Amino acid sequence: SGQGYWLFTSLGRVFPKGDAQSFGDLANTKLNGAIQSSIPTPTGKGYFMVGSDGGVFAFGDAVFHGSMGSAKLNQPVQSLVPTRTNQGYWLVASDGGIFAFGDAAFKGSMGATKLNKPVVGMVRYGDGYLMVGADGGIFDFSSKPFVGSLGNNPPARPIVFAATLDS
Repeated sequence: SGQGYWLFTSLGRVFPKGDAQSFGDLANTKLNGAIQSSIPTPTGKGYFMVGSDGGVFAFGDAVFHGSMGSAKLNQPVQSLVPTRTNQGYWLVASDGGIFAFGDAAFKGSMGATKLNKPVVGMVRYGDGYLMVGADGGIFDFSSKPFVGSLGNNPPARPIVFAATLDS
């Protein structure tokens, strides 16, 4: 009905509000890294949680396709973005490294590039994704035209999230 939402903690606890259904949480799980991001599935009938160590946790209709939880990472993972089909996802680390799982196609990364500020998140965009830096830098890995960035004129306060009009 669209009359609810979930609240997530860095320890993986889930607090459903309104008519949002709980699909479980990590309350009794020892985590190797704090939960950095929690993302609903495209259907809204499940959610993912991703830890700073790259661990991925799937609940409801979220499908687990792998994680970086046992790998040595250069920088912590910041976010997870599911594909439109809910059959894969991308992880992004603060150095711009991308990790693709399931049907998520690897389109490129910023992992080998010195960034002015760390990547703080990413969003699905067209057939790929956009990464956003704390300085407002946008890194477009999609077939859509690049429409700009704040990287050359960063705001006084860090950017913390990006959203797209692309559904």
